[in-house]
Amino acid sequence: MSTKPSKSLENFPNPNPGRDYLIRMRMPEFTCLCPKTGQPDFATLYLEYIPEALCVELKSLKLYLWAYRDEGAFHEAVTNKLLDDLVAVTQPRFMRLTADWYVRGGIYTNVVAEHRAPGWAPQHADAVHLPPAKWGE
Repeated sequence: MSTKPSKSLENFPNPNPGRDYLIRMRMPEFTCLCPKTGQPDFATLYLEYIPEALCVELKSLKLYLWAYRDEGAFHEAVTNKLLDDLVAVTQPRFMRLTADWYVRGGIYTNVVAEHRAPGWAPQHADAVHLPPAKWGE
């Protein structure tokens, strides 16, 4: 596998497809460029998903995120694009991507985008309304 930025995401088989279980990831180094100023924008991404048959492969995810470093993108657009691409490669039961953008002009921005597979309902009522994780603690 390449160690250069890449828009190619890879997956692997879910080791336990018969169970709803939540995968949480924290990615504190996402960077893209402001399409208005060309200045860098920084975000911590939080990915939560309940896989169906496939899981996202982590090295390909790292290289995929790296590929945005020199691209201009509005916070809302890039958050939804990332979610769409992750859903396309994994077809999860549920997926939520939260982008916690660093302050810009005195404004903090959080963008939250979700996907739910048609007809899917969680096995447990609280499965997709878990209390906030203590990310990084």
